[in-house]
Amino acid sequence: MTSTLLLEQIFNGLQAGITLFLIAAGLTLILGIMDFVFLAHGSQVMIGAYAAAAITIATNNFYFGILAAIPITFVCGYLLEWLIIRHLYGRDHMDQVLATFGLILFFNEAIRIGFGPAALFTNFPSSLSGFIEILPDTPYPVYRILIILVGLLCALGIHLFVSRTRVGAMVRAGASNPEMTAALGINVKILFRFIFAAGATFAGLAGMMIGPLTSVEPGMGEPLLILSLVVIIIGGIGSVRGAFIAAILIGLVDTVGRVMLPMLFKTFMSVSTADTAGPALASMSVYILMAVVLVFKPTGLFPPKGA
Repeated sequence: MTSTLLLEQIFNGLQAGITLFLIAAGLTLILGIMDFVFLAHGSQVMIGAYAAAAITIATNNFYFGILAAIPITFVCGYLLEWLIIRHLYGRDHMDQVLATFGLILFFNEAIRIGFGPAALFTNFPSSLSGFIEILPDTPYPVYRILIILVGLLCALGIHLFVSRTRVGAMVRAGASNPEMTAALGINVKILFRFIFAAGATFAGLAGMMIGPLTSVEPGMGEPLLILSLVVIIIGGIGSVRGAFIAAILIGLVDTVGRVMLPMLFKTFMSVSTADTAGPALASMSVYILMAVVLVFKPTGLFPPKGA
């Protein structure tokens, strides 16, 4: 493997990890702070992607599509919590699993009814279709660089919000002792609703950014949900810092492994066998990493204080 190819794969892994973090950040807050098992979080990715794609196709303006889809995704998350999720707080986790699994089926069918079963394809504007030389003779797509920068800014914003702001202190207080927090005059229900809607927005933003790279189709968020759960388990449930580090780690392991392992296997296997076994083992390596972490750190690499 040349150094140029390795560097490109590292950046691809970083971009994949940043995307996973945007999904996992909201989910780890919902699981860790609200103690709610929300399996339909991947549907928020799909909702954000469809909102951005539909508006972009209708207006022929990529930037307007993204900017308009962000508040739409927030409102969808807010209404979902108000109409359905708030009635499931305090229920058994199995009830939450069954209810939110039903939401996955509902959202997928609603998208098929509204947009049809065929995938939507959007292109980013010419201003984002070029390349930047990250090193001499090493071009890298501008759009992927943008995803990395947006993800890093979101990660910084989430960290500062949770750890440095008054509302973030309320969130932490509501998570540790909701009864006492409510007794102090803080509306814990509205606070949790805001957390839920914010988590849905970050997941939707991930869908908006990956839509032009792949395709926007029903059920597109479910594979990302599974990887996001792995991120949360490795990083520590409720830990935003853990989610960020684990997401980057998983992105690098999966992306670099898909390139390196086939090349390694070709030294003692046939080309066709190596091309099949390499990516398969790279996908497995993510779950092997999770198992190893759980053996030595059952609460994750960076569990919240008190966990």
